[in-house]
Amino acid sequence: MAYIAVITGARPNFMKVDPIIRELNARGLSYKLIHTGQHYDKNMSDVFFEDLGIARPDIFLGVGSGSHAEQTAKVMVEFEKLCFSDRPNLVVVVGDVNSTLACSLVAAKLGITLCHVEAGLRSGDWSMPEEVNRVLTDRMSDLLLTPSSDGNANLAHEGICASKIALVGNVMIDTLFRLLPKAKEIDITEKFGVSPNEYALITLHRPSNVDVFENAKMFVEVVRNLSDSVDVIFPIHPRTKKQFIEYDILKILESSTKIHVLEPIGYINCVALNFHSKFVLTDSGGLQEETTALGVPCITARESTERPITVTEGTNTVVGTSRQKIEATIEAILRAADCRGQHQVPKYWDGNAAVRSVDCIEEIL
Repeated sequence: MAYIAVITGARPNFMKVDPIIRELNARGLSYKLIHTGQHYDKNMSDVFFEDLGIARPDIFLGVGSGSHAEQTAKVMVEFEKLCFSDRPNLVVVVGDVNSTLACSLVAAKLGITLCHVEAGLRSGDWSMPEEVNRVLTDRMSDLLLTPSSDGNANLAHEGICASKIALVGNVMIDTLFRLLPKAKEIDITEKFGVSPNEYALITLHRPSNVDVFENAKMFVEVVRNLSDSVDVIFPIHPRTKKQFIEYDILKILESSTKIHVLEPIGYINCVALNFHSKFVLTDSGGLQEETTALGVPCITARESTERPITVTEGTNTVVGTSRQKIEATIEAILRAADCRGQHQVPKYWDGNAAVRSVDCIEEIL
């Protein structure tokens, strides 16, 4: 029986596929949720399925870790086997992780209709593996669903046929708004030992920030100095922790009682900490979007962003790895009065992006 194959595989994907499969269920459309296993441990995968209330994947490919080439190749091999034995009539991929590119390549070569959710985002930075993944995925896709108007402009500039493109909004914000009431119920003082609006939330994981010793040490020193002014919550990514231990700088963070270094946390806890924070310092793409939707100031430690609408309409400031810019932006936020609600939320970031997405999917089917 023909069905829609919905691909997930890494932590950033889970919040994007959740509203889509909920809408597919609501319409009685046949689908299978396929987990590639790109992120596979409990803290990076299972806890998100529990938080989001997603049913267990119908198929788990179990590819595990490896280099970009190894991981992409493993997903391609396993997904191609599935497509030969169980041929879906539509493949839905989300975001820009290796699983997205791998499954897109398989679908395109087998002539299976391909839909890319979160299409059209561009950073212009080809040193980012995600940029390669998203550009190639868009080029192969039959249906490109964009989260914001800049995505449409990027695709038009690249010569993608307008009939393939639809602005549907940000599906991840659907998940954020659905679970925000539950997140607000969490007593962060009791759970994390910090007071609302009196701490900073930090997340860092990109190679340019944590694999380069000088940058990693600079960020640790910035966070240590910041803790003289406010509490700091730092859920630490496994690869970040590994690098900080190797560089012998994790102890700098652990030397302050005001820095709370946590293991990776579930989605609802992350939303609660985001919502109540004074500001967020991150290199995550998703947090740039969530802070914009919530009105929380965000400092992005990257040289560019594929989500420029979070800067032009949202709460985001891109500072790169300039210590001077980072500390000046932090100081300005700490001095400023709370001005939440005075920013503009991008069009269609309204909690109904999945409805518009599945409208488009039904049309192409």
